[in-house]
This record gives sequence, structure tokens and C-alpha cells, in this order.
Amino acid sequence: MPRLSLIVQRIARTAWRWLREWSGDAAYDSYVRRAARVQPGKPPLAPAEFYLEQIERRYSRPNRCC
Repeated sequence: MPRLSLIVQRIARTAWRWLREWSGDAAYDSYVRRAARVQPGKPPLAPAEFYLEQIERRYSRPNRCC
């Protein structure tokens, strides 16, 4: 039974991680990891600055459907 419990926990953790990635909730965490790897001496943006920049990037370009 302990082994089954570990398997269920691992599946739940993986599903939770996937759901956070899919919904965009983990975007800041991913950004911080990537920023530390790409620009090690520069501090990453604060969460509020990151989300504002993300919103500006999303809505600043033209969006044409047809």
C-alpha cells in the first residue's frame, strides 16, 4: 500500500504541475528560472512588473481574425 500511495502522490504532483503550466499560473516561476540562467548578474523583474509586461506584450500588437 505505501507504494501505491507514492504513485498516486507522484501522479497528483505531475497533474498539478501540468495544470499550472497550462493555465499560465507558473509563467513567473518559469521566467525567474530562465532569467537566472540567461542573465545571472541581473535581478529578475518583480511579479507585478512581469505580469504588466506580459499584458502589454499580449495586447499591444494588432489582433486580426479575418
